[in-house]
Formats: sequence, C-alpha cells, structure tokens
Amino acid sequence: MVAAGGDGTVNEVANGLFGTSAILGVLPIGTMNIFAKEHQLPEDVAEAWRVIRMGVTQEFDVASANGQYFVQMAGAGFDAQVVKETSWESKRRYGPLSYIMSAAQVMRRTPPTLTVEAGGQTYEGAAVLIGNGRYYGAKLTVFPGALTDDGLLDVLVFKHLSYIDIARYLGGILVGNHTELPDVSYFQAAELSVRSGERVPVEVDGELSGDLPVQFRVAGRMRVCVPMEFSESRRSGRAGLE
Repeated sequence: MVAAGGDGTVNEVANGLFGTSAILGVLPIGTMNIFAKEHQLPEDVAEAWRVIRMGVTQEFDVASANGQYFVQMAGAGFDAQVVKETSWESKRRYGPLSYIMSAAQVMRRTPPTLTVEAGGQTYEGAAVLIGNGRYYGAKLTVFPGALTDDGLLDVLVFKHLSYIDIARYLGGILVGNHTELPDVSYFQAAELSVRSGERVPVEVDGELSGDLPVQFRVAGRMRVCVPMEFSESRRSGRAGLE
C-alpha cells in the first residue's frame, strides 16, 4: 500500500495497515516528510516510486498514543498547540513557515505544567516530545539516540518555554548538545504516560490526536520499502553493535 503525501498521510495509511502483512510504500509529497527523510527515501517522486518497485523492505516500530498509532513522532503541549493553530490554508500558502508563524503566537502564552511517568521515574516540564526516529520537524537530529527498530521511544521533556528558553533549546539542537542542558530531560522507554491538570493537546505525526492524559507505548512493527543503501547500512550498523 502506497501513501502519497506527508507524515499525516503516512500516519493514516499506517493506522489502516498495522496488524496486517501489508508493506508500506511512501511517495513523499507532503509539507515536511520526516518519515521519508528518516528512511532516506528520495524526494523525487519518480525515484521514490523506483524504490517501491525494487521491493527492498525494512522493519520499523509502530507506536501508540491512547490506541492511535504513529510512526515517527508525537508531542504534548507546545508543538501540539502549534499544530492545532496552523490551518490547512496556511500550510498550503506558506509551507513550513506556517508552523513558525503559529509558534510565535503560542510562545506569548503561559505554558501548562506536564507530568511524565516512565520506568518508575517522574518528570515535570512545559512540553514533551516523543520520537520513534532521530528527526523532528526538519532534518535536525532532535533524538540523537533513536532507532526506528529498537523497541524504544525517545523522550525529551523541556522545563521552560519562554522566548529565551526556546531559542536556547533550538541553539542546542543545532550544535547537538540540547540533551545535556540542565532543564532538559532525555530518556528512552517502551512505555510512558503524560498528564496535566489543564487541557493540553496532543499531536501524532503532525496531526492532532485529542488531549491529555495519554499513554504512549511501542505497539509492534511494520515493514516499509526503503532504498537498498539504507537497508545495507542498517544491517552493517547492527552487525557492528553485535
């Protein structure tokens, strides 16, 4: 089954296919295409179709947020509020810039307090990001330890969300040291819960998925068509770990 679109389209198709023996193919023609970047799928549609026709596949983890499956990313708080306030018309007109415009509006407000529980530990912060791969929002390594097939979710908890804090977090992401900041918690877990005393939206793969509380977990695996080079690099990487 081929998903022609962005991460939201891939999410919809994956939700329909999960639990079957069907293989996912992707033609990345959406706004962000993070899942495609994660699996090194070519941006050119003809080349992406060639990858699908080649039939080389790779397993990847499928995660769940209160029973709704997602393949790449999820978030509660800041990023979900940005998604909520970014209209389809704005995305069509401005592309990725539309999210930045919405983010500027959201940053003006007092952020909620979120509580995250995982592995017997409790964390508090103003925003939570969950990754099933390294990338989030663009081809930036937000979750440096993430693998799409390790059975774990990578979690970032940000304690503050002022203009200065967000600029500091983004600067850390650009240079690769954001996970070392004292007001950022980074960990991996197969399952976690996020709650808040306020009404806080949740997004999965760039689409709204209701409000907190939510239980995130790794639900199982699917197969996706990938370039031969990606499959070989993943095999060699696993061999190196062994």
